[in-house]
Amino acid sequence: MSEYRLAFLADRDLDEIADYLSDRHPSAAVRVLENIFAKFSLLSQNPLLGELRSDLPKQPRCFSAGNYIILYHPISDGIEIARVLHGARDLGAILEE
Repeated sequence: MSEYRLAFLADRDLDEIADYLSDRHPSAAVRVLENIFAKFSLLSQNPLLGELRSDLPKQPRCFSAGNYIILYHPISDGIEIARVLHGARDLGAILEE
């Protein structure tokens, strides 16, 4: 059975997304997070589905979930989610930190 696991930074990203959206649009927060978690499940079953980003540090695979980008790595039993970031952000700069 394929699974996903969250890296510490991905877990923190999800908390920040939830806090930001729930302060502004609680119902939207639920929809956005449900969509992100649905993509996690899809990717765990199809780990090569996302685009390989060799231009980014650690060469993650990327997959969009609405306005957010899921950065992940395939592992033996699914995927590890490295980060979940808004698509308008500078991914290269954030990942170099």
